[in-house]
Amino acid sequence: MRLLQINLLLAGGWCALFGTFGFLLAFAALSLSSPMYGQTAYFKRVLLAARLGAYFLYELTVSGLQVAWDVITPTHRSRPGIVAVPLDLEEPMQITVLANLISLTPGSLSLDVSPDGRTLYVHEMFVDDPDETRRRIKTGFERLVREAMQ
Repeated sequence: MRLLQINLLLAGGWCALFGTFGFLLAFAALSLSSPMYGQTAYFKRVLLAARLGAYFLYELTVSGLQVAWDVITPTHRSRPGIVAVPLDLEEPMQITVLANLISLTPGSLSLDVSPDGRTLYVHEMFVDDPDETRRRIKTGFERLVREAMQ
């Protein structure tokens, strides 16, 4: 049985017994018993996925506050624009996750992927410098998606 399945089974058992979410407790139990499983990338991948989730929550909060501030103040600082972001990602699933994370972030929307899959077109509400916007996407979401899904 794969470690993710074992982790979910342990978490489900914990929820059935105590009525609370037990994924972290099951993950800790599995990590303590990790020498039994030999070399596995499961633990590293879960931590990388958690890091991606934490970064998304950070971006969600910051951009949500930025959009809300722009809406409630009389002076609008938004400078909308469409930015072409060259992609290093090659897997369609990774590109899909990246595009969806960008679209879920307030003030940004993934518009399209080029036919060759090498460029993502993103509409941003605050584009002061297109190069800075590209750099932020590539060093933030794209890098973390690549690390979590490799």
